[in-house]
Amino acid sequence: MIMIPASTAAGSDRFGLGWRRELAVGILSHLDRIDVVEVMADDFFDAPRRERRSLQTLAAQTSVVLHGVSLGVASSAPVETERLDKIARLCGEVEPQFWSEHLAFVRGGGIEIGHLTAPPRTLATVEGAAANLNRARSIVGTAPLVENIATLIDPPGSDRDEVTWISEILAASDCPMLLDLHNLYANGLNFGGDPMEALAQLPMDRVAAVHLAGGRWIGASGARRLLDDHLHDVPEPVYDLLAEVGARAPYPVTVILERDGRYPPIGILLDQLERARRSLAVGRARRAARTDRGAA
Repeated sequence: MIMIPASTAAGSDRFGLGWRRELAVGILSHLDRIDVVEVMADDFFDAPRRERRSLQTLAAQTSVVLHGVSLGVASSAPVETERLDKIARLCGEVEPQFWSEHLAFVRGGGIEIGHLTAPPRTLATVEGAAANLNRARSIVGTAPLVENIATLIDPPGSDRDEVTWISEILAASDCPMLLDLHNLYANGLNFGGDPMEALAQLPMDRVAAVHLAGGRWIGASGARRLLDDHLHDVPEPVYDLLAEVGARAPYPVTVILERDGRYPPIGILLDQLERARRSLAVGRARRAARTDRGAA
């Protein structure tokens, strides 16, 4: 049974922004144009009580989802129980529509790496991720949506491609997916793949949410990489991928626009959100047309 969050499966496509202090006034002033706000869960794990109360107040005003960055679920090592307890407590306080984490590892042998890292794509990390996600479901009470990550280095020691690895983890853990389209786009360009073909191979019946972001090219000519830095506007090819999601995903999705710096005026971000609505609508129209032809 595919565990799409009930609030997503039963409703319609939704669109929102990532919560950042610099964007707080703009977000709160335009809740009529924002369906959902994504909050970084780790920012509130050890936050003062007043900040946690503020988050509860936000959740009373609009739909909130929680997004984690530090669990490190895609590892053969177990996730620390203390970290799962913290996300469980926060979910209990906020009652988010859903929570999510990355398919990455962030520490090893007691050493914090400091960023999301792609592990070797092997049976060991598939099984390790599935075990960690099952523990997370048991402790938190709900399964997280799991997100594909961008990487500048193709993980050494891998014996599977990215799409196969992700699909195996989704099947083994029975988790839904948060599909980051800029990460998919960046990995395709960086390693000679076709992002649209990769999208076509993913199990779209598990996609419950989508991330949109932008990045920049780094490195010398001939060795350039597209860096997913969340500091730039969403490129046009990513909107094309979003339209394809609309054409392929059988369930409603929650689309979140991420921005972590170089913040433009809130009006520009809202315009990008509207651009995302139009792109997804194009795909939904294509899907509806195919359904009508099939029924004829």
